[in-house]
Amino acid sequence: MSRVLSIDYGVRRTGLAVTDPLQIIAGGLATVSTPSLMDYLKAYVAREPVERFVVGLPKQTNGRDSENLPRVNQFVKQLQRVWPHIPVDMWDERYTSVLAHKAMLESGIGRKARQNKALVDEISACIILQGWMEAHRK
Repeated sequence: MSRVLSIDYGVRRTGLAVTDPLQIIAGGLATVSTPSLMDYLKAYVAREPVERFVVGLPKQTNGRDSENLPRVNQFVKQLQRVWPHIPVDMWDERYTSVLAHKAMLESGIGRKARQNKALVDEISACIILQGWMEAHRK
């Protein structure tokens, strides 16, 4: 089977998570500098079969579009141009950063590590992917 790759797209950094080949569990993959994101994805997709991309849909807590949505939409179009055969799903990313911080706190990660924004982005991508997987159980 192929993997599902989740993307928590940000202006500076982008968190990535991926399923195992059987699509049973989600795990953090990396946090990548956004300007080098497409190069990273091209290298990853060249070595691992990816069945679908799940991209975080940035919404405000009141449900309105966030200021990052136009950038995310532009990125999704780029994904679709480069990999027209790989579907792209959008998944609500509200509260993922809060949940990521909570998960880090509950796991016993030290204060200094909890301030690592790159780790927060990667965990957020995991949370996005886990939510998508729970909604799409086969």
